[in-house]
Amino acid sequence: MSAATADTPRVVIEGPRRWFALAFLALGVAMIILDATVVNVAIPTMVKDLGLTTTDAEWVTAAYSLTFASLLILWGRVADRAGRKLMFLLGVVVFVGASVLVAASETSTTLIAARALQGIGGAMILPSSLSVINAVFVGRSRAVAFAVWGGTIGGMAALGPLVGGWLTTYASWHWAFLINVPIGLIVLAGVLWVVPETRESSGPRGIDLPGTVLITAGLLGVVFGLIEATRYGWIEPISTFAVGSWTWPFTSISPVTVAFVGGLLLLGVFVLVERRRGLAGKVVVVNLRLFGVRSFGAGNAVALLVSLGEFGLLFALPLFLQSTRGYDAMQTGVILTALAAGSFVSSGLGAPLAQRFGPVRVLQAGMAFEAVGILALGFVLSTTVTGWQLAPWLFVYGMGVGFATAQLTGVILSEVPVEQSGQASAVQSTSRQVGAAFGTAIIGATLIFGLGSTATQLEDRGVPAPVAEQVSQAVSSSAGQAIPALSAEPDGEVLVEGASQAFADAIKLVAWVAGGFVAIGLLASFALPRNAARVESEGYEPARKPDADSADDADA
Repeated sequence: MSAATADTPRVVIEGPRRWFALAFLALGVAMIILDATVVNVAIPTMVKDLGLTTTDAEWVTAAYSLTFASLLILWGRVADRAGRKLMFLLGVVVFVGASVLVAASETSTTLIAARALQGIGGAMILPSSLSVINAVFVGRSRAVAFAVWGGTIGGMAALGPLVGGWLTTYASWHWAFLINVPIGLIVLAGVLWVVPETRESSGPRGIDLPGTVLITAGLLGVVFGLIEATRYGWIEPISTFAVGSWTWPFTSISPVTVAFVGGLLLLGVFVLVERRRGLAGKVVVVNLRLFGVRSFGAGNAVALLVSLGEFGLLFALPLFLQSTRGYDAMQTGVILTALAAGSFVSSGLGAPLAQRFGPVRVLQAGMAFEAVGILALGFVLSTTVTGWQLAPWLFVYGMGVGFATAQLTGVILSEVPVEQSGQASAVQSTSRQVGAAFGTAIIGATLIFGLGSTATQLEDRGVPAPVAEQVSQAVSSSAGQAIPALSAEPDGEVLVEGASQAFADAIKLVAWVAGGFVAIGLLASFALPRNAARVESEGYEPARKPDADSADDADA
């Protein structure tokens, strides 16, 4: 089956219009990526203004992450059927409307609900944007489009803290969300103007209700477990889980265990159900035969592995810089712009390099850059490190993100039929999100483990064991944020010095773990076919077929 069948004609954008289309799609993606990182900087101010509890503050982030990650595949599949442009536009409307609700919230309940609604909108936008690019760009312009899309994700993730710090400092936390209104209106107008509609017009009709429920509930359970394991405990409860007036009733087993194991079981049942429906020729949420395509199956495995370490360090690094080096949110954001700069630079270089050496080789070079940058940070991080000393390695790290993100996306989708690009885009986005959630959980556990050495550091400096243990628990439970306040305690200088050294040792360990995951992903990338996406990058359209069966089987 070719990239376009008689039933599904391919709509291609040509001329200057395609770059306008790409700009508006990328701006929509930038909006949701920025929002996911901006909120981390705005949370402390929101806690003070709204009187949020610690649990409330944690759910402000978790509510967005849970709905976003668990609904990507659902909305990707709906986009294939209902229209990718339509799904993108609806996502922008939902996301912008939810942003207004967040800014207008006066209670924790409305705030958390609005953040969950933002996640729903974001889950509509991300896969449909990539699906549109996959459907309407061809040849070299497609490789450039993937590079811009990937660079936008990497760059905006790093710029988020800077934007959030500036808005929170010089305006208010409300503008961290209200800024989405003018951006959203520009995106809506632009997409309506230049982006054509595409959808799947062949294959079986109907709704895969069992598959939809199983994949959504399964992902929700798995992602919840990964995100909340550190807070509630992997096996036994270490803190109280409550939703409204309902409290988790069991003391021998954590809600994380139930959610994670239950999610895995549901995903296992999902595979069995989808395989049976496929054999019967019924509509499915995910065409499992796509995983038989080497570039798609191996590419998603690489995406998951790399995501374990790719942004894990960004979770811990701002905490370290603010608690031990005394940088404020704005200054931390400025330091992280080195990563964004590297990402944007490599995104521009990625397409021509891919044409010369092949996308897989550029992808592997990107992961090598990432591993070198992260591991080098592990060596230079210390209690006296400056932003200027971090910047070169953050730039190298960002170069790797820019190369790897764009090329991996192109490789994964290179042999996917255009009519199934929505579900395929959603699957690769989900692989990244699950990998990032798993990586953050591991990085968080690594950080807390490393901070456990605080007591030893303090005892070596003559602090009595009971005091050292008490300080160690405070530092670990706050992820290091209790360190600045130690200066007001008796022997405060010694306490701060010992706790800061423990944090420096912990962040080094975090960097090495994150770099190790990226290195494992680099090794896994050698399972990719070397010429994946190569033909198309040279201006030709590859044959795309998930298996050797008939064209109808593509939708089975």
